[in-house]
Amino acid sequence: MRFEQRTVTCGFLRPEHAGQQVVLNGWVNARRDYGGIIFIDLRDREGVTQVVIDTSHRPELDEQIRDVRSEYVLWVKGAVRLRENPNPKIPTGLIEVLADEIGIINAADVTPFEIVDDLGTNEELRLTYRYLDLRRPVLQRNFLIRNKLYQITHRFFEEEGFVEIETPVLTKSTPEGARDFLVPSRINKGRFYALPQSPQLFKQLLMVSGFDKYMQIVKCFRDEDLRADRQPEFTQIDVEMSFITQEDIIALTERFVLQAWKEILNYEVSTPLLRMPFKTAMERYGSDKPDLRYGLELTNVTITAGVCGFSIFSDAVASGNVVMALNAKGCGSFSRKQIDELGEHAKKYGAKGLPWLKVSGGEVTGSFVKFLSDEHRDLLLQELKAEDGDLLLFSPGEWERACIISGALRTEVARRTGILDGVAGTYSFHWITEFPLLEHSEEENRWIARHHPFTAPMDADVSLLSSDPTHARAIAHDLVINGYEAAGGSIRIHTNDVQQTMFDLLGFTREDADAKFGFLLNALRFGAPPHGGIAFGFDRLVMLLCQTDNIRDVIAFPKTTSGLSLMDGCPSDVDTKQLGDLGIALTRQ
Repeated sequence: MRFEQRTVTCGFLRPEHAGQQVVLNGWVNARRDYGGIIFIDLRDREGVTQVVIDTSHRPELDEQIRDVRSEYVLWVKGAVRLRENPNPKIPTGLIEVLADEIGIINAADVTPFEIVDDLGTNEELRLTYRYLDLRRPVLQRNFLIRNKLYQITHRFFEEEGFVEIETPVLTKSTPEGARDFLVPSRINKGRFYALPQSPQLFKQLLMVSGFDKYMQIVKCFRDEDLRADRQPEFTQIDVEMSFITQEDIIALTERFVLQAWKEILNYEVSTPLLRMPFKTAMERYGSDKPDLRYGLELTNVTITAGVCGFSIFSDAVASGNVVMALNAKGCGSFSRKQIDELGEHAKKYGAKGLPWLKVSGGEVTGSFVKFLSDEHRDLLLQELKAEDGDLLLFSPGEWERACIISGALRTEVARRTGILDGVAGTYSFHWITEFPLLEHSEEENRWIARHHPFTAPMDADVSLLSSDPTHARAIAHDLVINGYEAAGGSIRIHTNDVQQTMFDLLGFTREDADAKFGFLLNALRFGAPPHGGIAFGFDRLVMLLCQTDNIRDVIAFPKTTSGLSLMDGCPSDVDTKQLGDLGIALTRQ
C-alpha cells in the first residue's frame, strides 16, 4: 500500500505557513460536500486541519474520495493557504490545505458512536470501544497532560537528588487495610503472591539500605469497592526520605505541586499552603478532605440542642454524643420532597433520620419544631446565624459519624444549589495534619491503624500508646485539592521497640507480627534512620489538572465501578488446565 508520510501534524499549520507544500496523515473528522468543492476536516492527536478538494482543480480526486466518510484514514498532499472563512475557535482555523493528491490509507466501518467531545453516549458503550473513545480530542488532551506530568515528575525529583528505584510487583500478602489481589504460584503450589497495595515496606527498607532519597512512579493494586475517583489498579508517585522531619516532606511536596500547576496550567499556587488539624476539619467541614472553595461550614450545637426539649437530641447528648448542624443558606425554598431526598442521602452515611428546620417568610417550620419552646427555637436559630430563606439540617450521633453525615450534606447541598458549578476551574490546596493514630473497630473489637501500622505517633503522644490510645495523634499529612486526597504520607516508626508496641496495640501476637512483618522488624534492628515520605495519587493529580471528576477520563484503559474491563472482557474464565498447573480447583457458589 502506497502512502506518503506526513511532513506536519494536523495541529501545526498557521498563517505563516501559507504557500508551503505539506503532507498530512490522519482520520476524517467530518466531511462536507458542496458540489464541486468538498471539505474534509482531518484529525490527529495534535489537532484538526481543514482540507479542500476542488474538483475543478483536481477532477480525478472526486472519484478517489467518493466513499470517504468519518474515521477513514487518509494522506493528503497539498498547498497551505489562508481561509476565506476563518474559524478562530481552533488553532489552525486561519488556514486550510488545498489538496493536490489524496489517498485512502484505510477504510473504516461506521463507528458505534460519533467521535466528538460533547458525547451523550453512555459510558459502558464508550468503554467497550475504548480505542475509539480515545480518539476524542478531549480525552487525547487529558493524556497529553498526563504525559507532561510524567516528565515534570521525573525531572523535578532528579533535580531534588532522588534515586528512582523499582520495587517488586509480586510481594508478600500482609492483609492490614484494603484487600490484596492474590497471585497463585505455579512452582510453589498452595502459596500466593500479592500485588502491592503500595511499595510502603520496600521503600522503608530502602531507607535502611542507605538510599536516603527514593522515588518511583509505580502501579498499585487494591481489591476494594470502587468509586468515580478509584480504580482497582492505579498509579502513584512514591517518595521516601531519610534524616528529615515532617516540615521537609511538606516543603518538598509544595515545591512539586507549585511546579506542576505552573508548567501545565500556568496557575500560580500560593505557598506555604494552609494547614488544618484533622479535628478542626471534621468540626468545620465534616470531612478529612474538605473542599475549601466554598463556605457552608458546620456548627456544633450540642449544648443548645441538648436542652432544647427534643428527645432525639437530648438522648444523644446524655449518652456522650454530639449534635452537628448545617445552615444550608438560601435553601428554605426546598420542597418537602427535596428535603426527604437529602434525608435519604444522609442515610447512606449512617444517619437514622434528618431533623430539620426551615425559616421562610418569618415563620419557622420543621420536623421537630413542635417540640421546641420559643426560647430554645430562637437560640438554635441564633447559634446557626439563620436568616429568612435558610434550611437547617441536624445530625445527632457519635462525634465523627455526626460530622461525616453533616459533611456529606454540605457537599450535596453545594451540588444541588450550583455552588460546585460556580467554583469549577478554581483550586484550593491545603494540608490536613494531626490525624488520630488509631481507631477502634467495633466489628473486630480491636484497634486498627488510621493510615497504616508504620506511621509514627507524635512525640508528645508516645506515652498515650499505653494509657490512652484513642487520643494519640500521628505525624501524618494529607494534601487535599478541591476535596480530593491528592497525596498522603507520614513520618514512619524507625525503631524496633516502638514498631513492636504498635503491632501489640493492633492485636497482633508476636508470632503473627513476625510471620507478616518479621523482615521489617529485623531490618529496624540494624540501624534504621529516621525517615518518612508521601505518595501522590498520580491519576487524581491528572484528574484535577484536567478538571474532570471522573478518574476513568485520565486512565487509558480503565475498569468500570464493578471492576470490569468491557473492551477485552476481563476478568475472564480460565481453562481447567491452567488451574491444574496452579493446583487450584474452583467451587461454584
